[in-house]
Amino acid sequence: MTWTVAPEPVEGRVAALLRRDYYDEVASRYWGRPATAAEIDEGLRDDGAERLASPTGEFLVGRYGGRPASCAGLRLVDGATAELTRVYVRPEFRSSGGGGLLLAGVENAARAYGVRRIRLDTRADLVEARGLYAKHGYREVPAFNRGPYAEHWFAKEL
Repeated sequence: MTWTVAPEPVEGRVAALLRRDYYDEVASRYWGRPATAAEIDEGLRDDGAERLASPTGEFLVGRYGGRPASCAGLRLVDGATAELTRVYVRPEFRSSGGGGLLLAGVENAARAYGVRRIRLDTRADLVEARGLYAKHGYREVPAFNRGPYAEHWFAKEL
């Protein structure tokens, strides 16, 4: 089995399913209980995903053996900076190299936009994500926003 990573429409069916799985996991961890379908729907409503499409960004899907297994979004901030968002690898595909390939795909997309720096924020409880970012050259930086769920900030120069 092999991994592939490619841009896909954020409004497409595969992207919608992956975004839903992503939100289910991060919300469930945050609340310490399974998120309900209504809570997931509410969290996805007006979440800004439309900015993860050209000309303001990109949405990438990772497939393992052809099966949708991961996703990540790139949102342009300005001509030199982009934000990495909605990074998710389905649990059954973790530790198989897909996260690193997903980040490489996002970084290549960022370079194509002329971006020189990628930044992100994340929560303390998302330890797997923080480990993935550190492993692939993202360094903790001072806070660049005050989002309600932002507890750690990372950046990488391309």
